Amino acid sequence: MSEPAGWDWFAGPGGGRPSVAADDPAPAFARCFAGPDGARVLAVLRAMTLERALGPDATDAALRHLEGQRQLVATILALAARGRDVQR
Repeated sequence: MSEPAGWDWFAGPGGGRPSVAADDPAPAFARCFAGPDGARVLAVLRAMTLERALGPDATDAALRHLEGQRQLVATILALAARGRDVQR
């Protein structure tokens, strides 16, 4: 087996895409949100959480609740994005 030339060594054996473990949920998230319905669901989740601002009169409990929702949506978005980038 010959050594990769130039920048090819940087891509690694998978051609630049990381491999994924069998128990990694990322590909399932990517498949779940791949179509137009999935894109619409993600857009609604973004609007309800990441793009939402509470007013100055928001309680500490409301702020914490929204921040938990944001974390969950951010995790879903990250898993879906990672799932699109990996190959099985």
